[in-house]
Parts: sequence; C-alpha cells; structure tokens
Amino acid sequence: MEDFSFEARVLNTPYEKADVYHSLSMPVYNTAAYEFDSAEDMEAAFCGRTTDHAYSRITNPTVQYFEDRIRMITGAMGVTALNSGMAAISNTLMAIAYSGANIVTSRHLFGNTYSFLLNTLGAFGVETRFCDLTNPAEVRKHVDQNTCAIFLEVITNPQMEVADLKALSTIGKEACVPLIADTTVVPFNIFKAVTFGVDIEIVSSTKYISGGATSTGGLILDYGTFDWSNSARLKDVSALVGSQKAFTFKMRKEIHRNLGAYMTPQVAYMQTLGIETMSIRFERQAATCLELAKELQKLENIESVNYTGLPGNPYYDISTSQFGPLPGAMLTFNLASREACFAFMNKLKLIRRATNLFDNKTLAIHPASTIYGTFTEQQRVAMDVDSKTIRLSVGLETVNDLLTDIKQALP
Repeated sequence: MEDFSFEARVLNTPYEKADVYHSLSMPVYNTAAYEFDSAEDMEAAFCGRTTDHAYSRITNPTVQYFEDRIRMITGAMGVTALNSGMAAISNTLMAIAYSGANIVTSRHLFGNTYSFLLNTLGAFGVETRFCDLTNPAEVRKHVDQNTCAIFLEVITNPQMEVADLKALSTIGKEACVPLIADTTVVPFNIFKAVTFGVDIEIVSSTKYISGGATSTGGLILDYGTFDWSNSARLKDVSALVGSQKAFTFKMRKEIHRNLGAYMTPQVAYMQTLGIETMSIRFERQAATCLELAKELQKLENIESVNYTGLPGNPYYDISTSQFGPLPGAMLTFNLASREACFAFMNKLKLIRRATNLFDNKTLAIHPASTIYGTFTEQQRVAMDVDSKTIRLSVGLETVNDLLTDIKQALP
C-alpha cells in the first residue's frame, strides 16, 4: 500500500480479520468483554502472548481498526487512540516523566496543556521549563540530564508561533531527549512529522479527523525513532523489548490501561469515517482560510491578521518549509479592544460563537475570556494571549459568505 496515495491508503486499510459478512465498513463492537475457548487462551490474551481482545478498556476491534488506519497513512510504528486530545497529551507525558524530571516547552500552549504541565505534573515533582522554542540557543540552555522531553505545538494556538522542528530535533538528539509535538493544527495529508524529526506525535482527532466535530478523541503516534535505552523511566522496558519499542510497550501495557482513557468503539467508528473525507475537507477549509486572511487585511477596522500562510508573516518561511502553502484552517485577528471583540461576536449571524477547531461550520471565539478565562492577567500576558484577539476556525462556507458576516459585524 506504500505506493498508493494518501486517499487510497485511508480508504483501503485491510481488516486484521476478515468480516464474516464482508462489510465494507468496520462494524461497531459494542461490547465490554470477549469470550475465550479455553482458560489457556484467556491467559495468553491477558498476558499479551496473543493479540486477542480481552477487555474493551484495553483494546477493541473497532478502535484497533481506526488505529490501523492511522498507522497505514502515517507509517507510525505504534498508534494509541484515546478519548480526547488532552488524554493523549497526559498519557504521553505520564509515560516518560518522573519526579525530578523536567520538560522543556514554550508558554505558547493551549490553556489546559499549560495547566496540566504546570499544575498537574508539577504536583508530582515534574518541573516545566518555559523558554523561547524559536531560539535554539535558549533551548539548549534549558535542556539538561534530567530533561525527559522537548514538547511543543507545531503552530501555537492562538499565538500562531512556528518553531524550527529540525533544529529542535537536533538539540534533542544531542541530549538524548525525545521531541514530542502536538500537530493538531496541520493534518497528516500535508504534514509528515517524522520527516522533521518528531519522535512522538500527538493529535486531537476531535478536529479534522472527526469529520465535522462528531466526537472527541486523541491519538499518540510513536514513530520508533527514539532510543529509550538511556531514559530514566523507560530504560528497563527498553532492555526487555528493544529501545525503539519501549514507549509504545509501556503505553499499551501500563499507562493507558491504568488511566482508563481508551477511545470508545462508537467514536472510533465515527472517526474512521471522518478520516476518509479529511483530505478533501482540509483542502477546502485551508484554501478558504488563506483567501479570507488576505481579505481581512484589507478591512480598516481590523488592526492585524495572523495566519502563517500570509507573505509577510514573521513565520511565513519556516511555516511554508514545514507545512506548505496552506498551514491549517485557523487564523486570528485583532480589533481595537476587548469590548470591540465582544460587540463583534454578538453581531455575528452566520459564524458560530463556539469553541473547537475545524468543524464543518466556521467558529469564532475570544480566547482570553474563554480558554484562558481562569488565568490571571499576568499569566495571559506571559503567554501572549491578547484580549483584543478573535480566533476563527474556518469551515466549509464560501469566502464571500464569511466576509459578508464579518463585515456586517465589525464596528
């Protein structure tokens, strides 16, 4: 299948076992448990000596098929599907972090990711070291023998910052530290994270993959590119199963079992269907986003427009080299004040006032008062979350319709 296109591989991933009725869609296995022919077979499944399913908190045929599709289109060695993007982030970092370890990252993070690192992991003795990830020299200063990961969002939300992934990967390899990236903003069909040195990829499948915000989910992709034999947390596992397989082994055999955040079969079915149309939806949404961004620059009452696909954007060159000419379907723009943002949103007629990204419908949100609403003003300033910023997730509507709504809502 490697010789075929992204779309062909998505649509033709084979089942692990032939369906008895030759169904073209993977059935939804709405079951908690599975029967075995013998006690010996049951023991073998529970101890991992066979791939038979034992309990749906651990594995499920419908979820496994969704994971198999992601493996097929990305080339990842291991894929774990969980019930949200935050579950994917937390499970990943819980697998490698430990008391006394540190994680090097940016303050330009999604609000709950920031809170998880600083508050949740911090309570267990894991230090978060914030720095400018666009400055390799500064990153090097923060990485030491206790660094367990360099973590980032490939396009930050809502700051729209883009770091040089190959530069960060080089720093990670020099220090034997994995590069972990949340790539939710740019989908698999245009961005191959492993070619830029990403070792572990995290995706909120709630976004492009779900097929129009049908469900929440998260994915952890392990490319098998990192040597875990020197990892304080995974070196024993590495000696048991091999240095490249250690992370996925620990994830599948311990972390996701113990934390109980595995994806449900109903969600896996919806997202398996969603990924079949992801490429064509993305092309429409991202092209509209770029055209809309250009048009918004012409409007007098908009102070600034931020989209990394715009020539003149400070991250245009690095964004284009990593993601191509259409770096996602999210943009931000600034109005005169917080009050102007609220007035604008309240006048919208077509664009929906809602959170989430990459729904089929265009969504508007004021990040400072919502996603970051529980943070202090000092924290928002440190994270570069501006009270004058509106974030748009561009859907499948036409540019003309979106512009008409935006123009009538502006002061």
